[in-house]
Amino acid sequence: MNRILALFLLIAGSLLAGPAQADPTDISAASRSVVRVVLAAKDGSKVAFVGHGSGFVVAPDKIVTNAHVVEIARQEPSVVIGIIPSQGGTSYGGRILAYSPGNDLALIQVLDGGRLPPMTIFGGPVDDGADVVAIGYPGSVDRAQGLDLDDLINPMSPVKTTGTVSGGRTTKQFDTLLHTAPIASGNSGGPLIDNCGRVLGANSFGSISDGNDAEFGFAVSAREILSFLRKAGVTVGATATPCRSAAEISEQERRREAAARAQVAAAKAAESEKRERAESKLRTTISQDIIGERENRIALAALMLALSLLATGGATVLIIQGKRTPGIGTAGGAGILLLGAVIVFLSRPDFSEIDDRVAAAMNDKTAPGGSPPTSVASSGKYQCSINPQRSRITVSQQDELLLDWAEGGCVNDRTQYGRDGAKWSRIFVPNQEQTVTISSFQPDSSEFTEERYLMGLDAMTKARAIRAQYGNKACTTDIKALTDIENMVKAIRAELPGQANERLVYECKRVAD
Repeated sequence: MNRILALFLLIAGSLLAGPAQADPTDISAASRSVVRVVLAAKDGSKVAFVGHGSGFVVAPDKIVTNAHVVEIARQEPSVVIGIIPSQGGTSYGGRILAYSPGNDLALIQVLDGGRLPPMTIFGGPVDDGADVVAIGYPGSVDRAQGLDLDDLINPMSPVKTTGTVSGGRTTKQFDTLLHTAPIASGNSGGPLIDNCGRVLGANSFGSISDGNDAEFGFAVSAREILSFLRKAGVTVGATATPCRSAAEISEQERRREAAARAQVAAAKAAESEKRERAESKLRTTISQDIIGERENRIALAALMLALSLLATGGATVLIIQGKRTPGIGTAGGAGILLLGAVIVFLSRPDFSEIDDRVAAAMNDKTAPGGSPPTSVASSGKYQCSINPQRSRITVSQQDELLLDWAEGGCVNDRTQYGRDGAKWSRIFVPNQEQTVTISSFQPDSSEFTEERYLMGLDAMTKARAIRAQYGNKACTTDIKALTDIENMVKAIRAELPGQANERLVYECKRVAD
C-alpha cells in the first residue's frame, strides 16, 4: 500500500562531528550507549536470523527500543532477543520488561549480568530547526558492506546521520518529532540526540519516497519516553537544561578571563596611581621633616659649639687666675660640649634618607597606599552554588553542594586532593561506570569545578590501569602520597579528550561550622 507512513528501524553509535555546533566527543559518548537489537528464531540447535533494530541504554541493565522491533518476540516463543553493544567483545541476551504499542515503545532487560553506560534524556522543549543526530544500525549500510549474520552479532560502531527538527508536525497517535536526519530500516528504536548527546526521541518510522528509504524521520518524543519509563518504574538520568556548545562556553570563559585580567590591570593601575600620590605626599612630608631635623641639629650643634667656646674661655681665665682645679673642670666640660656638637652635627639626617624613609612607610601595610593581603579560602565548610552561565550542563542536576576544605588539600575529611597549578585536583575513575571526573578547588577564587568525561570502553580500561599504579590515598600529609596524587591527575589527564562532555562551575561561600 502506498501510505504516507511506513515502519522503519533505527539506533545510535560512535564518533561523528555532527552539525555546526555538535562536539565529536558528545556524539562519541552517546554512541557508547547504542545497541543493535537482534531477533533470532531457535529450532533445536538451529538458529535463524529474523531481523534487527536499534536501541539505547537508559539504565545500566535496561534498553529502550520500539515496540514493533520486538513484537515478533512476544508472539513467537521460539524468537529470542540479543543485545549487541557498540563496543567491547561481549553480547547479551534480552527479555521484554514493558511493551507499549500505543506509542511504539518497549523496555528490554539486559541478561547475563550485562552493564552498559546509560544515556541522559532531555525533557525540555525542542526548538524548530534544532540540529539533531540519528544513531543506529541501518540495514542498508549492513547490506552495502556485505555483512553476514556473524558480523551482525558482533559489537560494532553504529551509524550517525545529521539533520534538523521540523517543528509543529507530529502524528495523531502519539507525540513525535519530525526531523531530516536520514534513517533506514534497522534504525528503529535508536536514539535521536541533540548536540550535547542527550536523547530527544526514539526513531520509529519514516516517510516513503518512491520506494526508497525515508527522507524524513519520526521519533517518539522524550516526553513519551519519560512517561513510559515512569510507568515501568525505571529511574533514568534526565535534564531540561538547554544544550550549550563547548566552543561557546570556552569563548565565554576566555572573554570572562580577559575581562577579569583587564579589571585586575585597571585595579593595579588605580592602586599604582594611589600609591604614587601617597608616595608624593609622603616624600613632601618626609623632606620637610628632614629639613626641619637638619636645621634643629645644626642649630643645636652651633649652640653647643658656642657654649664650648665660652667654657673654654672661662677655663682659660680660671687657670690664669690660679684656679687650676675649677679651670680644668670647666675645660673638660668645654671638651664634652665640643664633642657633643660634632656628634650632633654629624648625626643630622642626610637628604639621601628621604628615599629610604618613603620606602619603609610605603611597605607598612597600615600606611596610606599600602597593599591589603590577598583573600584566600581558609580551612572550613563552604556552601557551593552552581553558576549555570559558566557551566556546560549535560548529564547532571546538582545545583548545590557542601565542601569541607582543609588547606592541605583534604576535602570532606576523607579525600586527598593534589596540587594542580593554582588549584587542588583529584581524578575519579570508577570501576562500574564509563565516566572520568576531575574535581578541583581553587582557593584564591573559592571555586569548585567538576569536569566529566564520558569515555569509551578502551579509554576507560586504560584510565583504570593508570589509576591502579598510584592507588587510592585518603587524606594525608605524606609528601610521596601527595606527589602520587599529583602524578595520577597528570597521567590520566594526558589520556583524556581535549574537551570534557560536562563542566560544572560552583562558586563557594564560607559558612559557620
